[in-house]
Amino acid sequence: MASNMRLSWCLGFFLVLAAVVGGAAAAGYSAPGFQPTPWKQAYATFYGDETASATMGGACGYGNLFNTGYGTDTAALSSVLFNNGYGCGQCFQLQCVKSKWCNKGSPITTLTATNLCPPNWSEDSNNGGWCNPPRTHFDMAKPAFMKIAQWNGGIVPVMFRRVACARKGGIRFSFQGNGYWLLVYVMNVGGSGDIANMWVKGTKTGWISMSHNWGASYQAFATLGGQALSFKIISYTSHQTLIANNVAPASWQVGMTYTANVNFT
Repeated sequence: MASNMRLSWCLGFFLVLAAVVGGAAAAGYSAPGFQPTPWKQAYATFYGDETASATMGGACGYGNLFNTGYGTDTAALSSVLFNNGYGCGQCFQLQCVKSKWCNKGSPITTLTATNLCPPNWSEDSNNGGWCNPPRTHFDMAKPAFMKIAQWNGGIVPVMFRRVACARKGGIRFSFQGNGYWLLVYVMNVGGSGDIANMWVKGTKTGWISMSHNWGASYQAFATLGGQALSFKIISYTSHQTLIANNVAPASWQVGMTYTANVNFT
């Protein structure tokens, strides 16, 4: 997992909100940014205890969720929502409905997807195998679950919708890998919260396409040591393009986290 150290070193950042030439533009995409989706039905459970320690180090690769800014308002998604990791970082509003276990007033809470709730094929989908496809399910951190329902209810029906992620402090790029392979975990993404494609550019290279590794991590098999690094990101949902120039200095190191003080809106 990425180190919790952070270093902000920037010469300049450029935020480009685009309707993706020839793609989304041709399909009629117009308003920039992510718009809330309609409400849908699902179910929610919880895992871990009140400390949410069991939610740390989830499948998205965010590491310690307190140190990376996500806290306890998080959930593991069933594979239908997790979408092979492209659901990482997405934000949802949930409301407990039609259950005696719902908290009074049916409050709405907002959470971030940070983990995968894997299928449990040894259990029936309606009796223990809550995250088996094609079920839409949220396995919430216990503190988040208790905001909408009583924990002893175990499982409750919910209404949910995707919403924009409100983030502060810019996007964080946590480096792993070696001199010939750069693996980057991308955290604290605002707006749609998710990533479809990513590129890296050194001061001696052009844009190099990065492949999706798993969760919220992207990799490039290239020799990039000794070069200041810039990144280009396209949102999975809103199709916005963001370019952050000179995010990491030429002296960048594996195990460090670098911050670009820009974000999707």
